[in-house]
Amino acid sequence: MEIKKVGVLGCGLMGSGIAQVAATAGFDVTVLEVDQKYLDQGFAGMEKSLAKFGEKGLIQETPQAVRARLKGTTKMQDLADCDIIIEAVIENVDEKKKLYAALDGIVKQDAIFASNTSSISITELLTSTQRPERFIGLHFFNPVPLMKLVEVVRTIATAGDVYDTGYEFGKKLGKVPVRTSDKTGFIVNRLLVPYLLDAIRAFEEGVGSIDDIDNAMKLGCGYPMGPFTLLDFVGLDTTYYITHVMYDEFKERRFASPPLLKRLVMAGWYGRKSGKGFYDYSDPNHPKPNKL
Repeated sequence: MEIKKVGVLGCGLMGSGIAQVAATAGFDVTVLEVDQKYLDQGFAGMEKSLAKFGEKGLIQETPQAVRARLKGTTKMQDLADCDIIIEAVIENVDEKKKLYAALDGIVKQDAIFASNTSSISITELLTSTQRPERFIGLHFFNPVPLMKLVEVVRTIATAGDVYDTGYEFGKKLGKVPVRTSDKTGFIVNRLLVPYLLDAIRAFEEGVGSIDDIDNAMKLGCGYPMGPFTLLDFVGLDTTYYITHVMYDEFKERRFASPPLLKRLVMAGWYGRKSGKGFYDYSDPNHPKPNKL
């Protein structure tokens, strides 16, 4: 099938990024939110981002032309004629399943449902619908307009042509799609999360300081940022949640949350978004390692 109209569920950081990328690629996009204020916030962010892209010559059209393809709504019925629905709401299984179940009878039968989840089983989510063969994962990375990768996730129930359509759709968005199966963590988090958790354990065991471990991985391995900087950027609460999902699946220590991560989250130190994590962001341009 040919995808022409895209529906996006959620206008937060990920949802608005996905919507912006789809509109930039020429698709008509409708974004669903529970309240107009969240749409206003998300669309303000997209307009600011598009203006920057326009100034730098990173888009072929004017920001206004791209913006004209974006529409926000609080009514599910406005997604009825979408060819693909991409969900990017809170990482909560019950909330996602409720939303899919409600939309299943509204959106046309041949539309594809996709989730942007980074850790929840796609197979579990599809059980809330009557279209298991038309359900995939499309896992984008933050910030969506800049990050080139999208993981295209197939379940045992996904039809081959639907999987191929999802892969080609990723390319049309200007992304580099990679094929993966519905195994917890997919490719990136399956490999990344144990590395991040090992960095925390290394610090707990006195192998090195926060900034020394970060610098070692940046300068020794060529990584753009060290593990603690990355943890603070992703959000320690988000990582902590993912460790629970992955440990429940595999029951292996490498996926278990180290004690320090748990305590930082309990204290409300989530990283950049809270102002404190492994680093103190009182001066955002010059973060300093916290004494932990």
